[in-house]
Amino acid sequence: MATYAVGDIQGCYTELLQLLEKIRFDRAADRLWLVGDLVNRGPGSLEVLRLIKSMGNSAITVLGNHDLHLLAVANGTGKLHRGDTLSGILAAPDREELLTWLRHQRLLHAEGDFVLVHAGLLPGWTVAEAASLAREVEAELRGEHHAEFLSHMYGNQPDSWSEKLTGYPRQRVITNALTRMRICTESGKMEFDFKAEVQYIPEGYRPWFDIPERASREATVIFGHWSALGLMVRKNAIALDTGCLWGGPLTAVRLEDREVIQVDCVNSSVARHW
Repeated sequence: MATYAVGDIQGCYTELLQLLEKIRFDRAADRLWLVGDLVNRGPGSLEVLRLIKSMGNSAITVLGNHDLHLLAVANGTGKLHRGDTLSGILAAPDREELLTWLRHQRLLHAEGDFVLVHAGLLPGWTVAEAASLAREVEAELRGEHHAEFLSHMYGNQPDSWSEKLTGYPRQRVITNALTRMRICTESGKMEFDFKAEVQYIPEGYRPWFDIPERASREATVIFGHWSALGLMVRKNAIALDTGCLWGGPLTAVRLEDREVIQVDCVNSSVARHW
C-alpha cells in the first residue's frame, strides 16, 4: 500500500491519467491525496470530477479556491470569470450528483504526521485548531444553507484571525487561509494578490510555512495553490503545485519515502503563464 499526494490538477485530465499509470495506482491497495483545485482553467474538469468521485475511499481530496468557485457559480452566487472552463460541469446530466459530492469534501485532512490542505495554515493555528475550524466551514457547505454561505464567501476582509470573529466574517477568514493564502505577516495578516516567486514577496510578509515558530511546524503540511513556488519537499512542508496548467509537470509525492513522480504537461506549447 502506498499513499500518493498529487498537486493541483485544474482540469488536466490527460496528465492525471498518465500520472496514475506511471505510479501504477491500485485502487484496492493505494490511496490518492489531492491538494484541491480539481477543476477550472484546464480542458477536462468534468472528467476529473467524475474520475475522482468514482474512486471512493481510495481518493481523499480537500477543496481549493477553484472548487469553491465552481460551487458558488453553480448556486448562482458567483460569476464566471474570463478563462473559466466550468461549462461542461454546469451542463452535465450528472451535475447535481457531482456538485453534491464536491460540497461534501473536506477543507483539511489530518492523518498521522501529515496535514493535507489546499493553501496553508495560519501561523497561530495548531493542527488540531485548524482541523476544528475547517469542520465549521465544512458543516456550512454540507448544510441546507450552503448557498447563503457561498454568497458570503468572496472577499479579502477580515485579513487576519481572531477568536472574537463570528458568522460569515469568521468563516471567510477560515476559508481564505485554507484555500487562498500564500503569504502572511508573523502576526498572521494575510495578503491575497501576491502570486509570484518568493524573491518578490512584499516587505513585512513571508511564506506562511516560513513564519518562525508557527504552531503547526511539527507536522508535515502538504499543499498546492502556489504554482510560482513550484515543487518543495521539506521535513515539515511539501508544496506540489508545479503548474501543469501553465506548462509545468503534474507532480505526485509518495509519502512513505517522499519519492517524486512527475508527468509532463501535454499542452505545454499552448499553456499560458501567470
